[in-house]
Amino acid sequence: MTFPSVHPALDAALLARGYLEPTEVQSAVLQPEATGRDLLVSARTGSGKTVAFGLAAASTLMPDGALPPPNAPIAIAIAPTRELALQVQAELAWLYAGARIASCVGGMDIRREARALSAGCHIVVGTPGRLGDHLRRGNLDLSALKVVVLDEADEMLDLGFQDELEFILQAAPSERRTLLFSATIPHDIAKLARKYQRDALRIDTIDRSQPHDDIEYRGIAVAGHETDGALVNILRWYEAPGALVFCATRDSTRRLHQSLLRRGFAAVMLSGELSQHERTTALDALRSGRARVGVCTDVAARGLDLPALDLVVHADLPTNPETLLHRSGRTGRAGRKGVSVLIVPYAKRRRAEQVSNAARVRVAWSGAPDAGDIMSRDRDRLLTDPMLDPPDGTERADAEALLAALDPVAVAAALLRLYRRQLPMPEAISAAPPPAAPRETPRVAAVPAGDFVQFRISVGRNNRADPKWIVPLLCRLGGITKRDIGGIRIFDTDTRFEIARTTSAAFAAATADLPPHEPRITPSGDGPMPARPFRPRPAGPRVRVKRTG
Repeated sequence: MTFPSVHPALDAALLARGYLEPTEVQSAVLQPEATGRDLLVSARTGSGKTVAFGLAAASTLMPDGALPPPNAPIAIAIAPTRELALQVQAELAWLYAGARIASCVGGMDIRREARALSAGCHIVVGTPGRLGDHLRRGNLDLSALKVVVLDEADEMLDLGFQDELEFILQAAPSERRTLLFSATIPHDIAKLARKYQRDALRIDTIDRSQPHDDIEYRGIAVAGHETDGALVNILRWYEAPGALVFCATRDSTRRLHQSLLRRGFAAVMLSGELSQHERTTALDALRSGRARVGVCTDVAARGLDLPALDLVVHADLPTNPETLLHRSGRTGRAGRKGVSVLIVPYAKRRRAEQVSNAARVRVAWSGAPDAGDIMSRDRDRLLTDPMLDPPDGTERADAEALLAALDPVAVAAALLRLYRRQLPMPEAISAAPPPAAPRETPRVAAVPAGDFVQFRISVGRNNRADPKWIVPLLCRLGGITKRDIGGIRIFDTDTRFEIARTTSAAFAAATADLPPHEPRITPSGDGPMPARPFRPRPAGPRVRVKRTG
């Protein structure tokens, strides 16, 4: 299907940009029944929504075939984040060539924005907070407004911008068109649409019975102490031109960013604590290829559009299906294929499966690639590297002279060393344990009585040791589950505990070199703990003594 004619100027812009056929959402907003109407549109991120609402607004903004002289804005587009607002501005700038488009976003010079508004413009693109600020100061005149666009409306409500949105919508002329675009239409969005739209045409281009076909989901089960090493190997395995790594907190974002830099990755950090200049610099590095990995929190990544993003890694498990889909939706955009990888400690696999099932995505599970796998893949990549294209001219003569003077194998080995020198070293990863038994299996003792190995941990009664927190600690540090733990005996200065013999070797290896801030765990050298003798409770009623005073 070729692009239908919208307007001569827009048709030329689309052709120059290489748009030969519309996406599903673009085709939907250009249908005759959508002309001149309010629209309530749900479409996936990366589906061409910005161009879609630019096309949808054209008939209203240019009824006589041309834009009026720049004065008070005739259109306003509201986006949840600075980055997305600036991306919308850039998209509309080429689509509406010759239009004067102003941006109003947090972190920029508000006086410069006020001067741009005062000088006159056709379209204003901004974030709710900054637009509301200009409106209160009298810098923003909405009296000539014909079209209001709410982009990623669900994210704006998630970020707490409902009051600002309603303030702007109430200040706009009532006869305007309102185009509301959102990945989902929850109750709050539907309520907002009913209040501020008139006879809106509902357009839904998302097939919720099918997962996002352009995204492949992979689950990597690892020991709790090897998640950083697994991340390194995942990044090395895929060698994606662009990757985003999601963390749960700013602290973990900083720590992981520094860890990747030390290992030789070209990585940048995206966090809410950064200034606008720092965020812009980091995004420019990702877009230009100077950085290939962005480490970020969920809030910092809202609205990001990185065209060459082929890989998303969840270093911390998403807390709900919406977060999983939002993170993963940064890749697999505009027809490109992408991969979304969850790094899951063994103890959290059940939770990861619950989240992915609720999101209706199919996850392929495996262990992390090991160093040998990555080195083999590096050799395969080297064979297809453009630097091995046949030489010509003086380059060929120099190469032939080099081969005549040296052992060809030595030359090839030197090339291999130079190639590997630019790549971060992969990490050693423990082999994944066998999968757990199906849930239908009766919950009986999985380990024969006495088939345990005894260990000790350097916390006891003096440290207020308690099985309630010791068991999760052992699972996290040793990459085991509660089923692998037998008896626990707490003494004054240490605690003795049993680990199933089948997993004891892997547990010992995982806890052999723990960081200084973790308690020390060592094999005790003793056999399995003897059973506690049965002491019957004394006969007679129990008496409770109540303290007073």
